[in-house]
Amino acid sequence: MLEEFIQAFQQAIDMILRCDSTLIEVIGRSLYVSGLGTLLACTWSIPIAVTLALYSFRGKWLVKSFFSALIGVPTVALGLTLVLLFSRQGPLGPLHLLFTSNGILVGQSILVTPIIVSFTSNALSNADVQVRDLARTLGANGFQTNLAVLRETAWSTVLAVTAAFSRAFGELGIAFMVGGNILHETRVLTTSIALESNWGNYPQAIAFAIILLAIVIFVTLIINLIERLRKEETTWTGWIIKRGTIGS
Repeated sequence: MLEEFIQAFQQAIDMILRCDSTLIEVIGRSLYVSGLGTLLACTWSIPIAVTLALYSFRGKWLVKSFFSALIGVPTVALGLTLVLLFSRQGPLGPLHLLFTSNGILVGQSILVTPIIVSFTSNALSNADVQVRDLARTLGANGFQTNLAVLRETAWSTVLAVTAAFSRAFGELGIAFMVGGNILHETRVLTTSIALESNWGNYPQAIAFAIILLAIVIFVTLIINLIERLRKEETTWTGWIIKRGTIGS
């Protein structure tokens, strides 16, 4: 097993260094469907999160519980549902999304919606009450107050979107069932791993897995680095202001 892993790691490095066309194509398609799918989900997930966090209405707890429960939905169950919807006999058949990259994109946007809604709404709900009070004291209306809270929790929203992207990037059920794992059309990293494993080509499968993990870890490290730099900048700015106040 150790020899297979070393061989797979060397193969992954070799594929990257020689810019293997198949690998670049699969990576590009994976980033496309997961990245754009996550951004698409943000267009409706963030407004829903704002509504759940900053407004009161009957059944609010039920809606929040519904989205929280959907975080753990099995991707194969969602994939099967989408196949039925996207099939020729299905209600969304005229859109021709089945066995296409755009179909995977739409499926992944639905998959990550509960993550963005739940994480963002929790962050907004836990926002400092002083921010809202200060905004109202300065004469802000309801909409302006909500914008102030959104700015205060912007980084929490970024983290929620990052978690959603990682979930979409590493999922298999939707990509396999909706996309069909068609070469040069819908094949992504996760379906490539499954395919190579089924064929018994474990070094190749491990190579794809290493690359997938490397991309997810790289994105997480970049976000954590930005967060650390942001905190250090805030601390440094606060120290300068404090020193200036004491000096005056």
